[in-house]
Amino acid sequence: MTEKIALITGASRGLGAALAEALCETHHIIAVARTVGALEALDDRIQKRGGQAVLAPMDITDAKAMAHLCHSIYERWGKIDLWAHSAIHAAPLSPASTLDQKDWDKSVAINVTATGVLIPFVAPLLGEAGQAIFFDDPQAGKKFFSAYGASKAAQMALAKSWQTESQKFGPKVHIISPAPLPTATRARFYPGENSDALNKPLDEAQRIISALDL
Repeated sequence: MTEKIALITGASRGLGAALAEALCETHHIIAVARTVGALEALDDRIQKRGGQAVLAPMDITDAKAMAHLCHSIYERWGKIDLWAHSAIHAAPLSPASTLDQKDWDKSVAINVTATGVLIPFVAPLLGEAGQAIFFDDPQAGKKFFSAYGASKAAQMALAKSWQTESQKFGPKVHIISPAPLPTATRARFYPGENSDALNKPLDEAQRIISALDL
């Protein structure tokens, strides 16, 4: 049987790491994130499950590095079967009138520009039969969510355009709103929230996989 390949961007923690762990029994994982220690910890968990992973400690805003990675994937495997894009920057909550320029620039670079660069890089690897997953978190227009809400909405606009354009010939593009999870992103937005009441990332990852028949 041909080996299935899953590319996870934003794989070091949260839902991205959980998806990598849940998929490793059926897919060879390519895990992309900046945090080397967290990637190594993920690799340990994947190996305990009997899976295999390639760790790619890279910054998704580095277009040259991402181009090199995708070229390397093509040379080794020729394609991927799944791309899950969970990388995100959650800027601190702030009124739009006091928005910090660095937070805004980083939000646009990670949430918007990197997505716009990655889609053309990854699409040829997916071909017609592959699948891509993006994760929606609609906060646009809500008070204090200025940088995150705007940049996340722009990211979803890119994903939705690709989804519509590829309906006939593929790849299949999914846009999912995950259940509330005890992630660092959510902790930024809801400090003091009882994380024990939230869904576990691995449980949510397994639910997503089951629902999409991956």
